[in-house]
Amino acid sequence: MITPLHDRDTLDAPGLERLIEHMLCGGVAGLFILGTTGEGPLLSYRVRRELVQRTCAQVKHRVPVLVCVTDTAYVESLAIAQHASECEADAIVAAPPYYLPLGQPELQTYYDRLATESPVPLFLYNFPALTKTRIEIETLRRALDHRRIVGIKDSSGDLNYFRSVRELMKTRSDWTLLCGPDELLAESIVAGGHGGVNGGANVFPSLYVACAKAALAGEMERARELQAKVLRVTTALYRVSNSAAAVTEGIKCALSLLGICDDAMTEPFRRLAGPQRQSIERALPSLQSLMGEHS
Repeated sequence: MITPLHDRDTLDAPGLERLIEHMLCGGVAGLFILGTTGEGPLLSYRVRRELVQRTCAQVKHRVPVLVCVTDTAYVESLAIAQHASECEADAIVAAPPYYLPLGQPELQTYYDRLATESPVPLFLYNFPALTKTRIEIETLRRALDHRRIVGIKDSSGDLNYFRSVRELMKTRSDWTLLCGPDELLAESIVAGGHGGVNGGANVFPSLYVACAKAALAGEMERARELQAKVLRVTTALYRVSNSAAAVTEGIKCALSLLGICDDAMTEPFRRLAGPQRQSIERALPSLQSLMGEHS
């Protein structure tokens, strides 16, 4: 889920309420907040806490809420985990600390300690392109021994790695394997995943839900058809800007044009304007028409 903002350090509270209901009405199986698309590491700790509190209070356990606690400081990650527990979130999610790259023994120690000290279960988050550290298979093998580590979100885009994780998970039937890139939603489920954590579901949640359900049911022709629509969404929304935050910028712009929430960004990024905003404005009607029952 994106984080609706009025400005760089103020939540768009009414927009957040509309966004949550929009996604829940679209049938999503859970909400993942403060992740990459949610600009989590760029937000002040005050805003992070407010987002967790407001989201959990509104959702009221209708679906699980997963709170990303990724930070360079261990104590801050743990503090957000404790706050998430107080707000009755269901789990936390943590990528490796991203300033000084960790060796695998250090990473294993980090996750063991966080899982032990966190009051709620922990999902691992593999995103080496941003953290500079990959969660290696042997580290995952050891993580399976910790009962409070309950799954992983893989945003590496490497399906061979994804399949290796799936093979490893045969020893833990209670683990959940989720894929990050929208473009791999159906294919990752066919490879043994359980679902996706996809930015485009902020805008068209029903489409992503239908695609995942088709893949999980083995309805491959239907899944391919829906995955093609997902690719239309990512092409139209994610590639308008050249910034590192292009995905979030595009999603927020679309949500703003649809009247769901404001599209302010955290510093140093900016909301789309001029020709970039016009590009998404032109694309939205055709995307909505393409979605049909999923719009």
